[in-house]
Amino acid sequence: MVEKILAAGAGKPKAVPGDLVNVKVDLALGNDITAPVAIREFERFGLDRVFDPDKIVLVPDHFTPNKDIAAAEQAMVLRRFAEKFGIKHYYEVGRMGIEHALLPEQGLVRPGMVIIGADSHTCTYGALGAFATGVGSTDLAAAMAIGEAWFKVPPTIRYEYSGKLPKWVGGKDLILYTIGQIGVDGARYRAMEFAGPVIEKLSMDGRLTMANMAIEAGGKCGYVQPDEITFEYLKDRVSSPYEAVYSDDDAFYEQVFSFDVTGMEPQIALPPSPDNVHPLSEVSGIKLQQVVIGSCTNGRIEDLRIAAAVIRGKKVHPGVRLLVIPATQQIYRQALDEGLLAAFIEAEAAVSTPTCGPCLGGHMGILARGEKALATTNRNFIGRMGHPESEVYLSGPAVAAASAVAGEIVHPEEVAR
Repeated sequence: MVEKILAAGAGKPKAVPGDLVNVKVDLALGNDITAPVAIREFERFGLDRVFDPDKIVLVPDHFTPNKDIAAAEQAMVLRRFAEKFGIKHYYEVGRMGIEHALLPEQGLVRPGMVIIGADSHTCTYGALGAFATGVGSTDLAAAMAIGEAWFKVPPTIRYEYSGKLPKWVGGKDLILYTIGQIGVDGARYRAMEFAGPVIEKLSMDGRLTMANMAIEAGGKCGYVQPDEITFEYLKDRVSSPYEAVYSDDDAFYEQVFSFDVTGMEPQIALPPSPDNVHPLSEVSGIKLQQVVIGSCTNGRIEDLRIAAAVIRGKKVHPGVRLLVIPATQQIYRQALDEGLLAAFIEAEAAVSTPTCGPCLGGHMGILARGEKALATTNRNFIGRMGHPESEVYLSGPAVAAASAVAGEIVHPEEVAR
């Protein structure tokens, strides 16, 4: 699929792994950390226009609402650039969301697109059958100027999932398990194709979670081929025409992995790496000081519903801070209407406006020396969420919610009885 999309974007009949191709970009994305660098580079070009103001997206989401003067200045760079060049898709606080949840929600992502973003988790959009990958800020600057980017065409590895997913096990567990099996460089500069009967039944929110963490395995991109779940998700969001692209039945894959998920436990990634993955039963009982439910990985409505189902009618452990961060304003409103936010607040959680915030140690949830956090985020490197002597553990929303109640890492069944 990726070879076909890149070939089409380059105006070539065919592209094979290893080819260097110059590709027209359908969407170029920047945030409040990466876009200011790109904008400074763009200004050096001395241009009075961007390649297409409708194909550039600017989302201040990492340090917003502004955490300090420096963050405010960064966000202002985006705002002024958007005003000067008439950028249609600029999303201010109160109307925004975490970028990788926001763009699909707003109907900006379609099958067959070429999407680049100056953020490594741009690979999220492959869940909708697009080629999407992270780039550096200078690549974003060039794309904003000429609407093109160059790539080496990646080979593809196929991951097939069969069996029956147990209760409380979802897309986050599938991708954590996969990364645990292949390592953080197991798919280095490869396209990761997620397939098989389990993926065919997996919700769009679950697919977005899996594609989001392709970069945690070193992947150039991750994707699911479009199907009825894709089209149903797009139906009321996308008005522009699109043409889905598929891998041929006889397509060559560099490798094929097959995983039977029957009986799989919830998966936990221990510090200091997303590939230090263990089944829950091996790590239960670890005491926690903070739990974070949110991020571009697991801040969607399905995640909040799962977490609320576990926590409703209970209280957060007195030794734990629970932070709940809906990924977009729309998800926030939907969670409010469904009573999910009330369940969290009654449990004594703190509910935040959409922001990346604690995921990258930005703000609203920094860890002190020696503290341990369980998070539905995507990275747990040393110092990721605060002090270099703090620790971050990764899980899905059900385990996170249950552990916030118990004060330690536990199986959801121990709480949701």
